[in-house]
Amino acid sequence: MKKIRHFILLFIVLAVGGNNIKIHADEGMWMLNKIDQKTAEVMKGLGLQLTPDELYDPDGVSLKDAVVDFGDFCTGVVVSPQGLVFTNHHCGYGSIQKLSTPEDDILKNGFVAHRFSEERPAKGLFVRFLQRTEECSERVMQALDSLYRAMPDMEAKEIDALYLDSICIAVERDFSVANPGLDCQVKNYYGGNAFYVSFYKVYNDIRLVFTAPESLGRFGGDTDNWVWPRQTSDFSVFRIYADKNGEPAEYSEENVPYQAKRYAKVCMDGYRPGDYCMTVGYPGSTDRYLSSWGIRERVDTRNISTIQVRGRKQDVWKTFMDKSRSIALKYASKWMGSSNYWKNSIGMNKAVAELDVIGQKQQLEKRVRAWYEARADLKNRFGEMFGLLEDAYNQRQELVRADGFFNETFVRGIEIYRIASILNSMPQDADSAQVAATRESVRRFFRDYEPQVDCATMAALLQNYREQVPAQYLPPCFECINSQYGGSTQAYADALFQQSICADSTCIDRLLADSTLRDTDPGLLYAQAIPDKMMDFGTRMKEYNRTINYNERMLTQALLEMEQETPHYSDANFSMRLSYGFIQDYTSQGTHFPYYTNAQSLLDKAAKQDQIEDYRLEENLVSLMQKGNFGRYADKEKRELHLCFISNNDITGGNSGSPMFNGKGELLGLAFDGNWEAMSGDISFDENLQRCIGVDVRFILFLIDKWGKADNLIKELGI
Repeated sequence: MKKIRHFILLFIVLAVGGNNIKIHADEGMWMLNKIDQKTAEVMKGLGLQLTPDELYDPDGVSLKDAVVDFGDFCTGVVVSPQGLVFTNHHCGYGSIQKLSTPEDDILKNGFVAHRFSEERPAKGLFVRFLQRTEECSERVMQALDSLYRAMPDMEAKEIDALYLDSICIAVERDFSVANPGLDCQVKNYYGGNAFYVSFYKVYNDIRLVFTAPESLGRFGGDTDNWVWPRQTSDFSVFRIYADKNGEPAEYSEENVPYQAKRYAKVCMDGYRPGDYCMTVGYPGSTDRYLSSWGIRERVDTRNISTIQVRGRKQDVWKTFMDKSRSIALKYASKWMGSSNYWKNSIGMNKAVAELDVIGQKQQLEKRVRAWYEARADLKNRFGEMFGLLEDAYNQRQELVRADGFFNETFVRGIEIYRIASILNSMPQDADSAQVAATRESVRRFFRDYEPQVDCATMAALLQNYREQVPAQYLPPCFECINSQYGGSTQAYADALFQQSICADSTCIDRLLADSTLRDTDPGLLYAQAIPDKMMDFGTRMKEYNRTINYNERMLTQALLEMEQETPHYSDANFSMRLSYGFIQDYTSQGTHFPYYTNAQSLLDKAAKQDQIEDYRLEENLVSLMQKGNFGRYADKEKRELHLCFISNNDITGGNSGSPMFNGKGELLGLAFDGNWEAMSGDISFDENLQRCIGVDVRFILFLIDKWGKADNLIKELGI
């Protein structure tokens, strides 16, 4: 394979791209620092009243300074001068759960702080403010080029696989040294054809201010997840604290509310179809440039394991959670994380088939092939690409399927592995710092853990794994199951949990008191074999992975060069992005879906709560909505309370909690979901179907005011 300096090509693509701009208003996750004048003109034509500098200004104050990376998994928006942050309920869910007890169940009942002193510290939660983003492609590629020259006998794909991550880490370290006090992150863009460094200021003292009852914050539950229409009040409120100088600090009673240099004003005027709408946030991961073989692998192997194993696991969990509120509290956050992507995978497979996403990608690949075959120089560069991709994907198919089932079963499914692996890596020296750190990890683990639940989960998932994969992929625990327990996974699980120290919170002291347990404890022995099997999968797939990674990058490069007259956005990678579009309804398979929901639609669903548990709503909340005393929060034209609404903005996981702005940069609501008909959106955007679902800020304010009686927050927001 030829060794290509990818970044030179990308510079050409991006430089030429703006000359003949052709962009769908509703597609794209755009880097704020790469918005050129022509793109700005398109946004202005749709209704944006802010300039590019008002959106992103690394040397001044701009809208980006009101948006935060919320905990490295969601997005939030600062809405007051005193560091008040709106995000989704499901983004704050884990912190709310940790602050809840059976005696003070704020997850179920909701929570309101009427003064600063009542706000509750959310330990472990942090937010990041983006300071600036700079391209560092040349530094990374120069280092790679030097390795290409130093190792002429090694293929580029092998050099990239072995050294690219290390190069990025080294570059990241250099930036960190030169920028003390900032968190520096180097990430690849455009499939590894460009590199950028982002600089963040991180605040670690974050406190819970408000959350609605869970029945409203998760209204619709799994039934409505990824489905429109929605009536979910998917929001929670936190506050950022800083030291007296406004700088990041660990939690202290001496800390004060963060004084925001930019915050978003809430909009009370609402929206209409065709109104400009823009999200700014941190989309997690998309694969829009993925080949047709990669899409088929995602659908037929990785998604199947997610759907199948999590379905079995959740069936077990639900049995216990339905019987005990204490267990339900412990597993609430874990359930939500598991079920969210379980249903996402189901919806993605359905949408990929119905929208013929693979067929569309194959047509695009035919165009790429015809383009490069017309020129000898291009054929030399890209001619082997498709054949190598097809062969490598076919060769690793069985391995990827088995690996997916293995990870969902042993790494993400059976929880005792996590505690056992921590103990296996702990030194025997009771006075070491690592033992102290392990104690804290163990304490956190057992806070949300029930051995009886995990024992039943182990029995079910081990049996399921044996039924789903060939015998060659079974780990050593199955030898024990067959030889000592007559093949019964239930008997094996029962014995392991009865005999192992790993199922008890005293495990550290017991291990320190008897080092021989490392060689005899069944839980520790079970966990010791799992990394070896993971490494075995990795070794078997290594060469296929290198071929695929390199040639997927080449495919992205070919597409960018072929379509260099059109700007292209990079796949999401949890860096700040902007999407722009407008409020818009849609029609799917003969059914028309309006652009908003109202209070009556929530009451209509709540009336079905005896048949559908996810529609259960406390009587006081039903009564509040029935009264219809919406006042200033009602839509000015329709005189009803809008709950949720949709736009054609381009979002994905990580965008949860992203502010949805109007053309003035005012807050319309918070993005929290996508629609079922376009669940293939992480792979392929469908401009006719894909919608962003948001909770209306007026619904948020209504609940803060009328349910929470939080006049302090309403005044702080300047309503």
